[in-house]
Amino acid sequence: MSTIDESIAFPTLSPSQIEQLQRYGEVQSTQIGDILFQVGDKDYDWFVIITGALEILSNADTNPELLAVRTAGQFLGEISLLTGQTAFLTARVQQAGSVLKISSEKLREIIATNPELSELVLNAFLMRREILQDNAATSALKIVGSRFSSDTQRLRAFAARNQLPHQWIDVERDTQAESLLTAFQVAPQDTPIVIWQGKEVLRNPSDSDLTRRLGLNRVITSGETVDLIVIGAGPGGLAASVYGASEGLSTLTLEAVSTGGQAGTSSKIENYLGFPAGLSGAELANRAVVQAQKFGARIVVSRAATQLWEEAGHYIIQLADGEEVTSRNVIIATGARYRKLPVANLAKYEGQGIYYAATQTEAQLCYNEPVMVVGGGNSAGQAANLLAGHAKQVYIVIRREILASSMSRYLIDRIERTENITVLSHTEVVGLVGERSLEQVVIQNNQTQEKHELPIKALFTFIGADPHTQWLQDVIALDDRGFILTGNALKQANNWKIDARDPFLLETSMPGVFAVGDVRSGSVKRVASAVGEGSIAVKFIFEYQAIQ
Repeated sequence: MSTIDESIAFPTLSPSQIEQLQRYGEVQSTQIGDILFQVGDKDYDWFVIITGALEILSNADTNPELLAVRTAGQFLGEISLLTGQTAFLTARVQQAGSVLKISSEKLREIIATNPELSELVLNAFLMRREILQDNAATSALKIVGSRFSSDTQRLRAFAARNQLPHQWIDVERDTQAESLLTAFQVAPQDTPIVIWQGKEVLRNPSDSDLTRRLGLNRVITSGETVDLIVIGAGPGGLAASVYGASEGLSTLTLEAVSTGGQAGTSSKIENYLGFPAGLSGAELANRAVVQAQKFGARIVVSRAATQLWEEAGHYIIQLADGEEVTSRNVIIATGARYRKLPVANLAKYEGQGIYYAATQTEAQLCYNEPVMVVGGGNSAGQAANLLAGHAKQVYIVIRREILASSMSRYLIDRIERTENITVLSHTEVVGLVGERSLEQVVIQNNQTQEKHELPIKALFTFIGADPHTQWLQDVIALDDRGFILTGNALKQANNWKIDARDPFLLETSMPGVFAVGDVRSGSVKRVASAVGEGSIAVKFIFEYQAIQ
């Protein structure tokens, strides 16, 4: 559970701060029992308590649980006021008095223009969301399903990566499961289900269905024109959203899955500048989302872009549902998906023994333990050599006989000279074993079909990455692996058609469209690099507009 600082999560405003806020709203009287907002409300206001007291409830409709009481000088709400999500709590008047009512739009104006109040409110909102997530049992959102179901894991991952307070009820282990399934007339084999507010059941909803129900997306008006569309909300896309919106561009960010990209799945990032104690990928993404929305960016998830074309000096983007949006500028930040081992229960161990990078941080986690590296390229060789200085034993698993066909000679020489590295040729990973985290790896010789189990608690996979560029195949120049060519690489590949000028550093073959982060050919696959590219892409947009 997170360490909660009550003074940050639930501050009391000074009289002068309340006086500053009064010009943004109106004072209204309250009576005992009044509901100011309740679980499920999609549009609700921000309230500052002037006199009286309010009680915070987990649910106003079914067996409400009293979570807290707020008094004069305190304010209500949490991060959903800024993100557009539905309310996860209910506020009911306990003691008559008065409140200052401020619309969510005015709240955004306050946050954008008043640094003192902005810091106080945003820190409180972020910590309150952590409290909601830590107290899953009181959440109005429940996911009921089997830990062995891929759809259950999908829903849990979606909720976690989008910072949605929720409770997971395991049909195999949780005593609540049977009574809930009986009450809603659902057979165990028909799970997973999502229960919302204790009364509404969504049967195995898609991510898009859940997104719409919980108000994760603000409305996109078909055919509307914005200054900047960012496609992808990983670190690079979120950085572009922050800088674009802060520079006054009306910014719309489209994300196909959930914010954070690959970085969002990291349990802890310890080498990101300015965070010596580290932070999770989800926390980094959540803070970036709030920061972008602070400046007015709109971020929508489960809205995949499927087509892009230029028309009359503007760029048209078609979404998977057929809707179209128009922009004066585009930044593509759709990232790359690391190729995954074809093992049935892989997702269960990602972050709990399965890793896609080997840095000092990961190496320290497996000190004096046997580890396994899958892959025969240079990345795998570099990882093996690094890990050998920390791990008890390093196994390199390759499908071929020798490393020479895919790895540089200097790396092979180092591997051959290192006593605690063993190369397992003609071998593939076919199984993973472990209750809560990885404990054993099942390998198979692809010639003899003989299987073995090795006691492995950390497995590093380096079998390549595939960019999210299938929808751009005939639109923008790509390299032979499908990554987007930008800048000087375009000229070298003879894909730049404008003689009057060179392409900007991050510009694609479609003039005025830029690419950042992992999706870009030749990019450095690091969070900090993607953030840097996302920020400077906005600078290039202004330079591009200046020459039009």
